[in-house]
Amino acid sequence: MPVRRYQFDLFADYFQLYLEDERADIDRSIDWNDEVINRMFAAGEGFVMIGTVRNMTVPLTIEILDSEPATDFETWDHVAECHLAVVSDRLVISGCTDYLPDAPRVAVEPGDYRVRLSYGDLNTLSEDGLEGDDHYRVQVWRAPPAAPRILKQRPL
Repeated sequence: MPVRRYQFDLFADYFQLYLEDERADIDRSIDWNDEVINRMFAAGEGFVMIGTVRNMTVPLTIEILDSEPATDFETWDHVAECHLAVVSDRLVISGCTDYLPDAPRVAVEPGDYRVRLSYGDLNTLSEDGLEGDDHYRVQVWRAPPAAPRILKQRPL
């Protein structure tokens, strides 16, 4: 059960959304090679880049949890996890080209977190790729560092 839930509609310019520590100094020029595209995310020191299937405004839900959530993979097309170290007390949620000082923030305690990324209705795009029912969920809970992993792979 989420301790806190936030709903956002973010412009996924360049097919990307970001979850990052407010103090992170990230290089936004990550190479979206075939491996990263297939797993639909990139992660590094203080950030997670979330891939999307549309280069448009998409819905994103953020859930801050007190423990690892139950699995509900049957309702999602793709599910992955990664580590996120937070040194500040805020996560910034943004699109690739958003002006960061105006981007929404979510309060968290500094520390190590596990991030579960869930991607839904990825195959609902219109022929031109501009419309769709795709949606994205990020679940965050305290956990020791662990390697990224794919829990459910979308059909390629």
